[in-house]
Amino acid sequence: MLPIDPSADIGRRAWVPCPHCQDHQECDACAAGRDCADHWRYLLSNQGRLLHLQCPNCTHVWSWDSGFGAQPPTPHH
Repeated sequence: MLPIDPSADIGRRAWVPCPHCQDHQECDACAAGRDCADHWRYLLSNQGRLLHLQCPNCTHVWSWDSGFGAQPPTPHH
């Protein structure tokens, strides 16, 4: 299990399902698309619409394309 990233700030959160622990399942608030007091993620950083997140429950770290805002940077080959 990873430690919580030192840059994690409870003031910067996102409500995105964690692909690792799926702790949002069977939560009425999450199912309704509302901000849930229990199933938020640390928003570590972003690059345009690409969000870098960490789950406070299982500590999984991943990137997620929100679909909002500028296109994410194109990788160089």
